[in-house]
Amino acid sequence: MKLVIGLGNPGKQYAKTRHNVGFMALDAFAKKMHLPAWTAAPKNIQALVADILMDGEKIIFAKPETFMNNSGFPVRALADYFSIALKNILVIHDDLDIPLGEIKLQQNRSAAGHNGVQSIMDQMGDKNFHRIRVGIAPSRKPEDGSKFVLGRVGLFEKRTLEKGITAAATALEGWLTNA
Repeated sequence: MKLVIGLGNPGKQYAKTRHNVGFMALDAFAKKMHLPAWTAAPKNIQALVADILMDGEKIIFAKPETFMNNSGFPVRALADYFSIALKNILVIHDDLDIPLGEIKLQQNRSAAGHNGVQSIMDQMGDKNFHRIRVGIAPSRKPEDGSKFVLGRVGLFEKRTLEKGITAAATALEGWLTNA
C-alpha cells in the first residue's frame, strides 16, 4: 500500500495560493486518472482522501485538513491507520528554493525550511520518505517569504506554475508505477 500526500492549507481563501501547490498537483492527477471524489478520512483523521487500486496495490491520496504547519499529524495518523511504511509515502509540496514551474524528486532530505515537511518529519520521527518539490520561486527573492507563499498566483506566473503542477502529476504517476 502507498500513501500520497498533497500539502496545502484548507479553506477557499487559500485555494489558489502558492502554498497549495501540493493540493493542486493531487487534483490534476485525480482528474487525469479519474479518481473517486474526495471524502473524509476514517477515524476522524483530519484529511480528505481518495483511493484506487493500481496493479493490485491500494494507493491512498490525501489532502490534510490541518494548516500547513501541522501537516504531520494527519500524515502520521493515516500511516498508522493503514500501516503504511515511511518508504511508501510520497509528499508533494511547494518549494521557494526551486525556480517557478520546475520540480525535483527527492528522498531522505532535510525540510529546507518548509514547515509542513518539517511537521511530517517531526511526527514520523524520520525524513526517509519521497518528495516531489514544485518550484514557486519568483525571479527575485521576496522580502517576506510567508506572505509570498500565502499569496495568490498571478497571471504572469500562472501558466509556468501550471506546467510544474502537470510535471508533478506526471512524476507522481511514474513513482507509483516504478516504486
